[in-house]
Amino acid sequence: MTTDLPSGPDPASLPRAEFAFPGPLRDQLVAAVLDGSKTSTTGLLVDYEHEQEPLPEVGRRAVVIDSEDRPVAVIEVTDVRVVPLAQVDLAHALDEGEGYTGVAEWRAGHERFWHGEEVRAALEDPGFTVDDGTPLVLERFRLLTDLRHRG
Repeated sequence: MTTDLPSGPDPASLPRAEFAFPGPLRDQLVAAVLDGSKTSTTGLLVDYEHEQEPLPEVGRRAVVIDSEDRPVAVIEVTDVRVVPLAQVDLAHALDEGEGYTGVAEWRAGHERFWHGEEVRAALEDPGFTVDDGTPLVLERFRLLTDLRHRG
């Protein structure tokens, strides 16, 4: 269930939440956020370090950006954990809203993404790979506001 933020911050003042890269995958992930099926996401700790960005914190609100660079929702972080890839649990994998039915399937899909040209270019590491010990940032969030219908 979503709620408006009548006394909350202006979405334009919030940090951006960008899932994947603009294109079909981002469109799929944003749709899953908006329909409530995506309530978790996974990031690479090395990406936060490379971008010199702080890790998300519980209570942090962010504006979800679609592939057209439009703000479409406001989410709020409800939990953050840093764990090695080998310790990602089934609940997290399922709550990513991508249709995975098991952790092995989730991992295979994420490894294809993380080993792709876009991630390697963003990290400035053409040979980047993950393994069981790769630290991941597991984030849970809730949808606060669907901005598509705001006047």
